[in-house]
Amino acid sequence: MTKRYSLNLSSLQKRLLVYVIVPMIVISGAAISFGLQLAAKQEEQRLKADLELLGRAISLPLSDALLTNNLSAVQTNLDSVFSIGRVYGASVYNVKGEQVAEAGITETDLSNSFLAQQTVKTGITQDDYRRVEGKEVFSQFMPIIDRGGRIIGLLQINRKASDFEDRFSQLSQVAWLSWAVFALVTIAVLIFGHYRGVGRHVVKLKNAMRRVAEGDRSIRVIPDGPSEIAEISDGLNRMLDSISRAEDELEQRRVQEEKLQQALREQEKMAAIGSVASGVAHELGAPLTVIDGRAKRLLKKQSDEDDKRQLNAVRGQVQRLTGLVNQLLAFSRTPVQERSIVEAELITKRALNNLSYERDDDDITIELQEAVPVVISVDVKRFELALINVLRNALQAAHHNVAVAIKEHGQQVEITVCDDGDGIAEEMKERATQPFSSGKPQGKGTGLGLTIVSHVMADHGGSMELSNSPNGGCCVRLKLPKAEEK
Repeated sequence: MTKRYSLNLSSLQKRLLVYVIVPMIVISGAAISFGLQLAAKQEEQRLKADLELLGRAISLPLSDALLTNNLSAVQTNLDSVFSIGRVYGASVYNVKGEQVAEAGITETDLSNSFLAQQTVKTGITQDDYRRVEGKEVFSQFMPIIDRGGRIIGLLQINRKASDFEDRFSQLSQVAWLSWAVFALVTIAVLIFGHYRGVGRHVVKLKNAMRRVAEGDRSIRVIPDGPSEIAEISDGLNRMLDSISRAEDELEQRRVQEEKLQQALREQEKMAAIGSVASGVAHELGAPLTVIDGRAKRLLKKQSDEDDKRQLNAVRGQVQRLTGLVNQLLAFSRTPVQERSIVEAELITKRALNNLSYERDDDDITIELQEAVPVVISVDVKRFELALINVLRNALQAAHHNVAVAIKEHGQQVEITVCDDGDGIAEEMKERATQPFSSGKPQGKGTGLGLTIVSHVMADHGGSMELSNSPNGGCCVRLKLPKAEEK
C-alpha cells in the first residue's frame, strides 16, 4: 500500500516556512535581482565594447580613405561593419557633422548633436540611447583620427536598443525561473523532508501525549528519530513509568489504609464485645452458681426418677451456660500477663489431660504422635486455654481420631492438631475467628473458641492457620517463635 503524505502543514512546519524558508526565498530573490542588475550592466558593457571594437577595427582604414577622399573605400568599410548583422546602421561624418557615407539606418546630420560635438572636441568616444527614424537605438560616436593624431571625422555605429533588452530579458527569465524552481524544491524539502526526518516522530510523540492527557498511562513511545526527539520520548516513558509506580504505591497505600481501618474497626468491635462479654459473664456467673447449687440440693432430696431426670437436665443446661460464661470471661480477659519458658510438649500434655475431664465415653482416640523437644515463652494459662479450645473443636469434629504433633521449623515452633472429620468449608475459613461465628449445629458451640485462640496467638506474636488435610478432616496449626533455653 502506497503511503500518502498529507499536505496539511503542522504548526512546526508553518513556523519553519514563515521564519526560515520564506526569508531564505526572499533573500535569494533579492540576491538574484541584484545579480541581474550587475549582469545587465556587464552585458551592456560587453555590447558597448563590441561596438567600440568594431569602430576601432575600421577607424584607421576610414582615416586613410578620408584623407585621400576615397569615398568608395569609406563605403566599403561601412558595408563590412553593417554586414556583421549585429549593427543596425553605420555612417561617417566630417568634423562639422555632415554625413560622408552611410550604411543602414543612420542620421543624416549631426551638426546639432551635442554628443557628436563632444566627441570631436574631446576625442573621447561617446554613447547614448537615441531615436533614429522612429527606432530606439544605441548610438556610439567615435572620433576618426589620422596617423598624426588629428581628428578628421566622426564614426557613428547604431545598434537596436532591443538587442540589449532581449539579452537581459533572456538572462532574467532564466534567473527567475531558477529562483522559482529553487523555491518550490525548498518548500517540497520542508514538507516531505521535514516530515520524514522530524515531523513523523513529533506526530507520534504528540499523539502519545494526547493519549496520556486522556488518561491512558499504558502508552509508551519508541525512542527513535533525531537524538533530541528520542531523548524527549525516553523522558516521557520514564515519566510515565514513575507515574505508574506512584499510582501503584498510592493504590497499595490505599488498600493498606483500608485494611488498617478495617482492623481498627475490628479491634474497636472486639473491645466493645469484650467489655459487654465481661459484664454479661459477671452478671450471669452468680445466678448460675445459685441455680446449680439449689438444683443439686433438690436432686439429693428427690426419690422420684422423673424428678431426678428433670433436675439433671436443669443442671446440664446450667453447666452449658456456665461454660459459655467461662468462654466469655476468657474472651474478655486482658492480654498476655507474665510469660514463662516451658516445654511445648509439657504444656500440650497438660491441655490434653485437662480436656480428658470434659470428655464423655466415646470412641475417639487422641494422641501426641510427634513431639520435638523445644521450648516456648508463653502465658501458660492463656496458651493452655487456646490449646484446649483447639483440641475441643477437633474432638467435636472427628469421626475416630485426633492427631497432635509438635515440630520445629527454623526459629518457629508449630503445634498441629488434625482430625479425621468432614473438614472446614472454604467460606468458614475467613470468618472462623470472628466472634460467635460457628459452623456447628445450634447449641453445640458458642462461636468463641477459635476467636480466643486467634487473640491468644496474636498476643504471643504467633499465628493460627486453618486448612483441610489431603486425607480428610481439618488441621489447625499454631505457630510461635522459638524461645532460648535458660
